[in-house]
Amino acid sequence: MTLGCARNEVDSEELAGRLAEGGWELADEPEGSDVIVVNTCGFVESAKKDSVDTLLAAADTGAKVVAVGCMAERYGAELAESLPEAHAVLGFDHYNDLAARLDDVAAGRTIASHTPGDRRKLLPITPVERAAATEDVSIPGHGWGPRVLRSRLSDSPVAALKIASGCDRRCSFCAIPSFRGSFVSRHPDEILAEAAWLAGQGVKELFLVSENSTSYGKDLSRDLGGTRALERLLPQLAGIDGVQRVRVSYLQPAETRPDLVRAIATTPGVAPYFDMSFQHSSETVLRRMRRFGSTKSFLALIRQIREYAPEAGIRSNVIVGFPGETEDDVAELEHFLTEAGLDAVGVFGYSDEDGTEAETYDGKIDPEVVAERVARVSALVEELTAQRAEDRVGEIVDVLVEEADDEEVSGRAAHQAPEVDGACIVLDGEGLEVGQMVRCRVVGSEGVDLLVEPDAGR
Repeated sequence: MTLGCARNEVDSEELAGRLAEGGWELADEPEGSDVIVVNTCGFVESAKKDSVDTLLAAADTGAKVVAVGCMAERYGAELAESLPEAHAVLGFDHYNDLAARLDDVAAGRTIASHTPGDRRKLLPITPVERAAATEDVSIPGHGWGPRVLRSRLSDSPVAALKIASGCDRRCSFCAIPSFRGSFVSRHPDEILAEAAWLAGQGVKELFLVSENSTSYGKDLSRDLGGTRALERLLPQLAGIDGVQRVRVSYLQPAETRPDLVRAIATTPGVAPYFDMSFQHSSETVLRRMRRFGSTKSFLALIRQIREYAPEAGIRSNVIVGFPGETEDDVAELEHFLTEAGLDAVGVFGYSDEDGTEAETYDGKIDPEVVAERVARVSALVEELTAQRAEDRVGEIVDVLVEEADDEEVSGRAAHQAPEVDGACIVLDGEGLEVGQMVRCRVVGSEGVDLLVEPDAGR
């Protein structure tokens, strides 16, 4: 059972592959299973609650329950003590021998709970020195070599493909680097081998995921592309037989180079899609977040993207209510959002995260004020993104069909990422099948969703 982001989905498929290799059989339903593995999320408070609720629900089935994933890695023994319903709480270091650990659980043998630590300390500070050191550190999704250690857990024509793990940034509100570790790129050959395997499994769209895709290659040699490795990798991925679209996620604005913008916007087979982590646009707030940028620089980046691809999809997340945020800061953010014309925006209210720098900040804002700002900015975003969708009426879009039944055919265009950016509802889509890429004309919109009709000569 998987919670959280697409990176966790990849980790779950790796664990499924490791378990199958170790003699375990994946069941269709939790009821009747010997063991339920819950891949938890530990990002924010609501995600932690969902993880605990899922662990408790899993225990109610009567099966033995094992917690893995970010929350298990982050809290380890503390989680085990507060949640005796879990028969084991295992960290990333247990992943390589998870099948054996499940053997222990099934046999009633006690497993010592994971002891958390700052995973940034496991690798050298200098990125280029990390490649040799990763052999001794367990990093989910890395070090498979020529084999593909993964079992698909769905028949979706879209699959996440991990290109890197960890993060070297020190955003004051974020705890992810402490439990995911320092940034490590996967070797291009390993990524290409997994991409080809996914294509052989019927995957049509590769969704490249990491904590920070713009850093990809900074720890690789020049022979492998170095800091330009992603620009080199994208056309290779798009050229794999069976792959019809490649999508990049999670770009840091401060690290997004013109060459990378051009590669994403103009490479055939790569979606002109930019998942930009703006978080705010007030320089004052961004500096307290330990981030870089401003309304002016962000709008310039958006103009650069649209010079290459006017139809490009651009999405982001923003945090409101950060310690010290003023009404002027909120107004600055609203101005940016109004000018930017983004396709999708996630709006989150700030809350303290254990062990982060921002947890110690003064200037904390009353939760009621934070909630009011979330509601206010969310309302603006809903209006702006609906207008952006309406502006697409008349465009020709390539829709990857993901659901097709007697009632509705739907999928996503290049500017829409899985689960977060809306969908395309295909009118008169009889006969279309999941996995088809269909050229359509946009004829209407409903919020961020588009109503499309297959174009003549599809």
